[in-house]
Amino acid sequence: MPACGQPALPSRATWQHGRVTPAPHSTLFPQVPDSADAVLEGLDPEQREVATALHGPVCVLAGAGTGKTRAITHRIAYGVRAGILHPSSVLAVTFTNRAAGEMRGRLRQLGAAGVQARTFHSAALRQLQYFWPKAVGGSMPRLVDRKIQLVADAAAACRIRLDRGELRDVTAEIEWSKVTQTVPADYAPAAAKAGRESPRDPAEIAQLYAAYEDVKRERSVIDFEDVLLLTVAVLQDRHDIAEQIRAQYQHFVVDEYQDVSPLQQRLLELWLGERDSLCVVGDASQTIYSFTGATPDHLLDFRTRHPGATVVKLVRDYRSTPQVVHLANGLLAQARGRAADHRLELVSQRAAGPEPVYTEYTDEPAEAEGAARRIRELIDSGVPASEIAVLFRTNAQSETYEQALADAAVPYQLRGAERFFDRPEVRKAGIALRGAARFGGNDSLLDDAVDLPSQVRAVLSGEGWTPQPPAGSGAVRERWESLAALVNLAQDFAAAKPGATLADLVAELDERANAQHAPTVQGVTLASLHSAKGLEWDVVFLVGVAEGMMPITYAKTDEQIEEERRLLYVGVTRAREHLHVSWALSRSPGGRPNRRPSRFLDGLRPGSTPTTGRATAGGAGGIERGIAGTRGSAPRWVQRVPARCRVCGRTLTDPGEMKLMRCDDCPSDMNEGLYERLRQWRADQARSSGQPAFCVFTDRTLMAIAESAPDDERELARIPGVGMRKLTRYGADVLAICAGQSGAESTNQD
Repeated sequence: MPACGQPALPSRATWQHGRVTPAPHSTLFPQVPDSADAVLEGLDPEQREVATALHGPVCVLAGAGTGKTRAITHRIAYGVRAGILHPSSVLAVTFTNRAAGEMRGRLRQLGAAGVQARTFHSAALRQLQYFWPKAVGGSMPRLVDRKIQLVADAAAACRIRLDRGELRDVTAEIEWSKVTQTVPADYAPAAAKAGRESPRDPAEIAQLYAAYEDVKRERSVIDFEDVLLLTVAVLQDRHDIAEQIRAQYQHFVVDEYQDVSPLQQRLLELWLGERDSLCVVGDASQTIYSFTGATPDHLLDFRTRHPGATVVKLVRDYRSTPQVVHLANGLLAQARGRAADHRLELVSQRAAGPEPVYTEYTDEPAEAEGAARRIRELIDSGVPASEIAVLFRTNAQSETYEQALADAAVPYQLRGAERFFDRPEVRKAGIALRGAARFGGNDSLLDDAVDLPSQVRAVLSGEGWTPQPPAGSGAVRERWESLAALVNLAQDFAAAKPGATLADLVAELDERANAQHAPTVQGVTLASLHSAKGLEWDVVFLVGVAEGMMPITYAKTDEQIEEERRLLYVGVTRAREHLHVSWALSRSPGGRPNRRPSRFLDGLRPGSTPTTGRATAGGAGGIERGIAGTRGSAPRWVQRVPARCRVCGRTLTDPGEMKLMRCDDCPSDMNEGLYERLRQWRADQARSSGQPAFCVFTDRTLMAIAESAPDDERELARIPGVGMRKLTRYGADVLAICAGQSGAESTNQD
């Protein structure tokens, strides 16, 4: 039975590609470089260093707008074109489907088609689907897209009433727990240690978390975090599967490495094994997702873990004007904490532009109206609406700006809403275009259409497109904007490929849909600061930059305050040229004007006094070589000692026999009573943690423990299948059981 609503995977020689085949060459792409050396043309010295550093671990510290995606895609392409890297042996990992699609598109442009660029979840899901029958057996559980209903059902089972906001908050706590590998029983102390403010009593959250896992198990479903957890479990316990994956993927590139969670880092380590052919890219100053379990520690500790690593710093900012960059640098100059100690001092490579504009308003509606009025003026002066963004701290602020823009007759789109190619009007338009491409000769609508753009306009006129946009805003205007984006794309496509047919355009749309490479929609973007990460516009309005909103009221600790500062930094660095920063003195008209501008602007906006505190020195660009002769200075291959049967001495090759350290047909000295006690303990652990039993320990590992009956942690650690994480979590219980006690007695004695 195919998992997750996907078609059954066909038989194939290599599993990693699945049903994906290289997309046809897009005529909208630039000409493919004709040689490996041509791939390097146009790179600055630091980017070129990234592109040519193909051996050993590499860490790229890349500031906002410094061309990190350009550097790493050229690195992969150069390696492929030079014959150093085989396309199918490279796995590039990033955090969003959009970023992965963009990376695949750039690699095709550079002549490196066939390289896998995926999110952590996408790569893990493909591996889990392929290896599930071999590792577990049977059909893989169904993957659910959303947790909310399952959490609601878990709350009902616990007789706990949650409103909509609490459901969302509890769901977020469950997600955080899973990516930090925290089981329900450990939630309360883990949340306290991490400084999290639980939306309800921690014991209640733990109860809901356990019930949620029970509901999933009863319904035979898994969530997105389970995809990573189960893949990690399979790779830890099935060395044959791990080695098969490592034989396929020999070179890894990880983008946005500052956003890696402990669970994702563990999966990456299992993919790597003992090798160090790894390139990571990130910026600690853009760490803004710690609430999801992301931590910059893996990025900041990279040189410690890999002393021989090459570290390249990218600080040449090609996105923003010196005025915008000056404000961005000023924000971080007053930052504190570990990430601030590793900040990068950006150097703009653009011509001078206007100074940022700071505006104070009496209330929030006046602020929204002021922004809409200025946006209307910009559009009337010729600035495309798609090159303007309004960024705010919380999604709740969106409604005021939607209304203000509608009143000013300004088209807009909400970032984070339904994906372009999933919109009903876009799907219907695609069907209509595909039909016209097949049977257009019999369609009277196309009789007067002399070229591709006019054919597309004729077809889409039947779907609601008109030469002039409808008045006002709302759903009708949004549908028109979607169709207009397709019309504009057809015009660009025809200009790039004279003589293109409707069939060619349909193929281009299919390629873009697969890569989630949406055409530009002509509307002002409304987005939260979090969802704006990775995007850029000519004009950015940062609104609501007042105390209580930036930093947000519930940011209490120094770490939380500093993350708010980094969030504002991300917002500032989205602007290429024009930056407008505003705040309101009161929430509503007539309210008390008791608000003040954000403390982060102190000393930066005109007339303000700098905040007292140290300024940290920014890191300059450049290259740091690894320590000669240390691990990571060159590809390192570890010579492993052959595993031998402890009874007859024969060399072992079967993973199951290697775990037992004896041949299957050699006599066993297993303590049957100990084995049964371990099985009962494992069942209890699996039930309390909501995991399958094999995720605690496999049968083979339990047999190996029962045969060797270890007396201490050192002996237990020698048993295959008992890694450091499991030793830390379960070691005391297992040793207690081996000593004749119960796991519960061991826990109570701690």
